[in-house]
Amino acid sequence: MGESKALNSLSRANFRHLYADVFWYGVLAGSTMAFLAIYATRLGANSFQISLLTAAPALINLLFSLPAGRWLENRHFVRVTFWAAAWHRLGYLLLIPLPLLFTPTQEIWVIVLITAIMTLPGVVLAIGFNALFAEITPPAWRGEVVGKRNALLAVSMTTVSLSCGVLLDRIVFPLNYQIVFGIGVIGALISTYHVGRLRLRAEPAQYIGKPLLDFALPGVMRFVDGFRAGGLRYLTRSRARKALPLHILRGSFGPFMGAYFLFYMFQYFGLPLFPVWYVRGLHLEDWQIGLGSALFHGAMLVASLKLGSISARFGHRKVLVLGGLFFASYPLLLGLASDAKLYFIATLTAGFNFSLVNGGLINRLMERIPPDDLPAHMALHNLALNLGILLGSLSGPLAAEALGVREALFLAAGLRLLGGILLFFLA
Repeated sequence: MGESKALNSLSRANFRHLYADVFWYGVLAGSTMAFLAIYATRLGANSFQISLLTAAPALINLLFSLPAGRWLENRHFVRVTFWAAAWHRLGYLLLIPLPLLFTPTQEIWVIVLITAIMTLPGVVLAIGFNALFAEITPPAWRGEVVGKRNALLAVSMTTVSLSCGVLLDRIVFPLNYQIVFGIGVIGALISTYHVGRLRLRAEPAQYIGKPLLDFALPGVMRFVDGFRAGGLRYLTRSRARKALPLHILRGSFGPFMGAYFLFYMFQYFGLPLFPVWYVRGLHLEDWQIGLGSALFHGAMLVASLKLGSISARFGHRKVLVLGGLFFASYPLLLGLASDAKLYFIATLTAGFNFSLVNGGLINRLMERIPPDDLPAHMALHNLALNLGILLGSLSGPLAAEALGVREALFLAAGLRLLGGILLFFLA
């Protein structure tokens, strides 16, 4: 309690900016980020083109995460993070005039290109913001600050996605999406302003042996049912390493990380198929998709509030395995659906499962990592995550082309179930 009582005015001001930042980030996530893949689908994008919205950023993360982490060493985190946020979020502004400049077919590829280019400063933003958060937030307060940020994020995303869904149905296409993208730009600008208002503490940061578990990871394109693990700030601490420490995989950590890699790949196998199925399979209206997104984030918030007590009672491994096994329910219910009813049930259950998996994956990871070698192990996890996203995102459309979208969704459910089983045996 000593550190809590000694909380100074600088920390209180930083907390206010962190809360404002994540609220407005939720406006961006609940508008542009929530509906970009839907917009591309309505333009005529196929599942392969949708897959590039996640595969291209994953490839760039694979190539640039470690160099970006080394480049960030000994730099001023506030200044670098602010400018990385500004350049990254400029891409959202570029989306607004696209219907006036390109045909729908051209526009799809321009969106893919913009998304890929945005990832370059986004890598710096993702790593820098995590490191900055650790620098400015005293260890005793990190749990409380992250919990409030996650709650604010869920509230803003739920409200905005629901409102944008209604707005999209009441205004003619594509003006409706241009307005939604404009709302996202407003959220991005205000969020970036508050990031720039953060200030470093005089005393050095204390790095603790656990991740932030902050659901908001700026710099990363988030879609419904997507997952990006925290802990990227450890990449800024790998000063002595010029290459990935692959020798770590020779021990028991190798099969463990293999299970994680396959779980990520199986998760993202179905991700490019979901927007296509919403629009062309279930013929959902935008307000229904917005409501589904609101249900997802509302359920995620409720489950995250209970995650600590659930993990304390059953342990991180059981929480992870349970969430991993039930993760198959989302593509399964979507494949069985013929209208919006099962879609709503699927998104509601997915929000609960997401919270279990999000907390379970990273908490179990930290249990298996030696506390004196966090950067090396987190770098390998980052490799497994992005390689899984890349291969999974590209594999799903190939299966849909060969089998059909509904059949590929059932295959995605089976693969997710297999991923949960692998976690049971190897995690």
